[in-house]
Amino acid sequence: MNDFLREVIKQSGNEYAAIVADGVEAGDVDSFIDTGSYIFNALLSGSVNGGLPANKITAIAGESATGKTYFLMGIVKNFLDKDPDAGVIYFESESAITKNMVVDRGIDPKRMVIFPVTTVQEFRTQSLKVLDGYLAQDESDRKPLFLCLDSLGMLSTTKEVEDTADGKETRDMTRAQVLKAAFRVLTLKLGRAKVPMVVTNHTYESMGLFSTKEMGGGSGLKYAASSIIYLSKKKDKDGTEVVGNIIHCKNHKSRLTKENKMVDVRLTYDKGLDRYYGLLELAEKYDVFKKTSTRYEMPDGTKQFGKAILNDPETFFTEDIMHKLDLAAEIEFKYGASKNDETIQDSDD
Repeated sequence: MNDFLREVIKQSGNEYAAIVADGVEAGDVDSFIDTGSYIFNALLSGSVNGGLPANKITAIAGESATGKTYFLMGIVKNFLDKDPDAGVIYFESESAITKNMVVDRGIDPKRMVIFPVTTVQEFRTQSLKVLDGYLAQDESDRKPLFLCLDSLGMLSTTKEVEDTADGKETRDMTRAQVLKAAFRVLTLKLGRAKVPMVVTNHTYESMGLFSTKEMGGGSGLKYAASSIIYLSKKKDKDGTEVVGNIIHCKNHKSRLTKENKMVDVRLTYDKGLDRYYGLLELAEKYDVFKKTSTRYEMPDGTKQFGKAILNDPETFFTEDIMHKLDLAAEIEFKYGASKNDETIQDSDD
């Protein structure tokens, strides 16, 4: 039967077809891209050491001024910091990115390429050319690559551009279909190339009996994205000075972790994503740190304020503590995991 199945694949001419035992090229997730935030990694993958699926599309959506671009920049910075050979292709439709913005956020401008795009067709053609060129390289020569689209909501279609030039104000009703077709091909190419992609998009309040947030652009991205994260934010202050934002992240859709889970991520103006922010709440919930009044009790019996822990995280989040938090993250966020306090507490025995 195995020989027959392999012959079926050969005759089909489908370059993505494979026997499951050999691995599903466009489906399996065997590695992750660290986002720069342990708790956001956990939300996306169920592990503090995970992150973005390395061969999938992740959507980050929110209302205007919720910090989508700034948040994405933090992920880009961490990706480039991890590997001096890594590169980023950034498709930009809002004309909002400047060299100063990139440099001010600590991103190496020599390893980031901006592709201004105005239509879905431009984005589809240019992104597929990038991936085809990447796949044409010998696998051993490929360096880590990260694709971004910021934002989907601002992309028009060729027809809309032509109609505007002709003075027409009609809406292109085929936009959703064009988007769906673009993401259908992109999903397969990203899977084969093992390249992650983040797409930012706008949300709006749907009208009806119960008002809910919806992501614009039709169903194409909703189906193609492995995860969809909805963002909202509040100001982060040090006294009266605003030093950044606390980003509320809700897992609206995921094929890897539990949906509707929420975490808070800290994004400061001077340092970007705070790697350890959000771990205190996870540690408290699973008794890795015990909360006593306004302080946390450490494994050695000493008590510390939360701010003191976050100001010196590497002292308190030891290798043993991070291992326990990884077990806690699996229980909190992964499908099929169940709480077992003894497993977490005795994991170092």
